Amino acid sequence: MARGSSASAAKESRQPKPPKLPRKPASALAERYTTVDGFSVFYRESPDPTPDARVMVHVHGFGLSGRYLLPTAQVLSDEFHTLVPDLPGFGRSAKAGALLDVPDLAHAAARFLDSMGIERATLVGNSMGCPVICEFAYRYPERIDRAILVSPAGGLYNQPLRRAMAQLTKDGPREPRKMVTVATPDYLRFGVPSTFKMFKALTEYPTLERLLALTIPTLVVLGDRDPLLPGPERVKEVAAQTDNHVLVVRIEGAAHAINFSHPGELSNVIRLFMEDKPIVDDPDSPGQATVYEIHRGTYHPPAQAG
Repeated sequence: MARGSSASAAKESRQPKPPKLPRKPASALAERYTTVDGFSVFYRESPDPTPDARVMVHVHGFGLSGRYLLPTAQVLSDEFHTLVPDLPGFGRSAKAGALLDVPDLAHAAARFLDSMGIERATLVGNSMGCPVICEFAYRYPERIDRAILVSPAGGLYNQPLRRAMAQLTKDGPREPRKMVTVATPDYLRFGVPSTFKMFKALTEYPTLERLLALTIPTLVVLGDRDPLLPGPERVKEVAAQTDNHVLVVRIEGAAHAINFSHPGELSNVIRLFMEDKPIVDDPDSPGQATVYEIHRGTYHPPAQAG
C-alpha cells in the first residue's frame, strides 16, 4: 500500500463515529442528527413537512432534552414544519466544551436553523427555553415570526437555587407520573455540576427586561398549579408594563410541564394564537381543562371571530 494511502486510512480511522440514533423512536417524528459549530445535535422533525408549512421549533427547559416536549410537538407536526432539538450540552446532543449560557444557547438555536436551511421560525419554549427564545428574539429579530412562552422560568421568583429546587420538588407530584421516567435520564445525563453552572447563568440573565422588549406577537401560557410562577395578579401587573403583542393564557389544572401534561389544550391554544382567533377551550377535550385569557396586549393582532 502506498504511504499516502496508509496515512489517509489512519486519519479516517481517527474520525469520530457518527452518533447512534435511539433504537426505538420516542414519537412519530423523524429522529436525526445535524452538526452545529462542529458538534453533533440530535433533533426530531416532521417526517414529511409540506413546502409551504410554517416552521415551528420547540425549545426545552433546564437540564432536560426535547423528549418531554414531544406530546405537544407531535400533535402540531402535521400543520407545521415541526423541529424539536436537544440544544448542545443537553439530551443526546454533544457537550459543547464550556457550559453554555442563555445567549450561547440562543446562538446555538440560530445555528441549528442554519444547519436546516431555515431563515425564520416560530419558537415554542418551556421553562428555561423561554429566556432562550427571548434572547433569540433580541439578537435575531429578523429570524423569529412569533414567540410562544410556556411556563416561563428563570427570573427572580425562582431565586436562589434552594428556592427553585423547593419549587421543583413541589411541582413533581403535580405532573403525570410518566414525566419522571422521561425527565430522570435527562437530569442524570446533564449532571450536578452543570446544574449549578446553568442556574448561575440564568440568575444573571435579564429575563424580564428581554420579555418586555419583545416586539413580535407573543403568547404566554401558564398553569394554575405551577409553583415555579407567581399568581395571575402579578402576571397581569408585569404584562401591563408593555404595550407589545403579549397575550397571556391560563390553563386550569396544569402545572409546569404543560407541553407534556396537556398537549391537547396547549396545541389548541397555539393554533388559535397562530390564527389570531379568540382563545377557547379545546373542542376535543370538553370539560377537561378550562382555558382563558388573562391579558391581551394593546398591539396584539385583534382576535377574529369564528
